[in-house]
Amino acid sequence: MSIRVPFDTVKETVKKALLCAGLSQEQAETCAAIHTQSSADGVESHGLNRIPRFVEYIQKGWINLEGRPVKAGGFGAVENYDGQMGIGIINALFATDRAMELAKEHGIGCVALRNTTHWMRGGTYAWRMAEAGFVGISWINGESCMPMWGSDQMGVGNNPICMAVPREDGEIVLDMAMSQYAYGKLGVYRLAGKKLPYPGGFDKDGNLTSDPGAIEETMRILPTGYWKGSGMAICLDLMAAVLANGNTGIDQNAALRGSCGGSCQIFIAFNPYLFATREEVQAKLNRRVAAADATHPDREGGKVTCPGERTKVTRARSMKEGVAVDETIWSQICSIAEGNLDVKDIASF
Repeated sequence: MSIRVPFDTVKETVKKALLCAGLSQEQAETCAAIHTQSSADGVESHGLNRIPRFVEYIQKGWINLEGRPVKAGGFGAVENYDGQMGIGIINALFATDRAMELAKEHGIGCVALRNTTHWMRGGTYAWRMAEAGFVGISWINGESCMPMWGSDQMGVGNNPICMAVPREDGEIVLDMAMSQYAYGKLGVYRLAGKKLPYPGGFDKDGNLTSDPGAIEETMRILPTGYWKGSGMAICLDLMAAVLANGNTGIDQNAALRGSCGGSCQIFIAFNPYLFATREEVQAKLNRRVAAADATHPDREGGKVTCPGERTKVTRARSMKEGVAVDETIWSQICSIAEGNLDVKDIASF
């Protein structure tokens, strides 16, 4: 069951929980803000729902709280950093900001980050670039958690990719995994006792199903676009590993350091006004988005939107009415904040 809790209350409770887990004041403040904003934007799966697992990983030693990005190389607009298994959010924010700094200098900037941990909500960094006025592209490779098309065995990560366009009348931001539904989203629906809107994977009998629990049991999530999502997932894995000179998904499988432990992440930012004026670019963006949003809906009362537009609506509601939080998750976070939850209890989620 979902309840609504004021944004500031959520943020301060999460911060207290992270301080209990060993983060510094600065780390806890930053991570609490990101996790809370993710849930406020409607991405509970990688917002508050990730807190118990994040704390579990810290206690298992899979996250190095002292780890910071260290430059490993650079060529003009492209730089490579070793994340030293530090906090994924902190590392990814650094890489995002550095990519934008390079873009200010060169018109385009790319930061390849290796040996880092889960970045949580990938859209965080795309939104950050778009809100700063840059076009952004970022992606991550992860451990095998999805079958390649034609297989019934996990063989590739769902490797989310994010893209952002800095439209001043409302940023357009896409944040998508290479599976129809990420595991975190399956958990959101299961906790709410709901079926998926569309089939998201296979049950134990090999049939497509909308039952999130049945898919979690088989771990046969459905690649986005069937063979297309499978193909994109392996290409994103390979490109991230080559550009960052880091682990592929199978290297992460062998390391056994949890979800995205030792992953590679790529952050690309570029100036949208290199070859046209701000006015020309913004007018073009507005015309295109307006045309897309004006297309006829497939059902009465429906509304077509571009990626990111609904996020703004959800964000506004969360700030007014409170952040939607699953009661079970909220109870666990409050327990962590009180210092009353150990690894065994956390791992049971």
